[in-house]
Amino acid sequence: MAHIDYYLTTISPNCYLAGRRPAEVAAKHGATLTYKPLDIMALFARTGGVPPGQRHVSRQEYRLQEMERAAKLAGLPINLKPAHFPTNAAPSSYAMIAAQNAGGGDLAAYLDAITRACWAEEKDIAEDAVIKAALEQAGFDPALADSGLLSGAMAYEENLEAAVKAGVFGAPFFILDDGSRFWGQDRIDQMDLHLGGQL
Repeated sequence: MAHIDYYLTTISPNCYLAGRRPAEVAAKHGATLTYKPLDIMALFARTGGVPPGQRHVSRQEYRLQEMERAAKLAGLPINLKPAHFPTNAAPSSYAMIAAQNAGGGDLAAYLDAITRACWAEEKDIAEDAVIKAALEQAGFDPALADSGLLSGAMAYEENLEAAVKAGVFGAPFFILDDGSRFWGQDRIDQMDLHLGGQL
């Protein structure tokens, strides 16, 4: 059985645009999937990346055009300049880690809800109420947002270290147990073909 490590940040527009496709591809091929939220700004600093707001204007402009096209292709609403971006992604990440450890809900639905809150609903995903609503919507106990903060913080840091070691430099980033790497929401179809032995 194949396994996918999904390195992500809950504040990423491209994780929003990826939607539930990573989970659907994993299910299609009988693969297991582990969500690994991390500090994307620390990852950029460690791997030569630059935060969006610090990139050259030509890169910033292109990024917005690409996001708008991807959203149209995916049939998703998007606000290219949301009111609460950037914001602190750690609390929603800790909640995701706690939810993954607890089980009983749909992690893909949680990630979809929390990224949609930022990129389509003008909500601040650092706020407790927003996180709890996303947990509840995905079938988890909203109280998970208040539990496991220390273990969540530790796992968040461990995910960053594992990402750097594995060659991750952005999000979403997928690493298969055969060593194959796929970066970006626009590479999920390639991962699908690879898992099916076609690529």
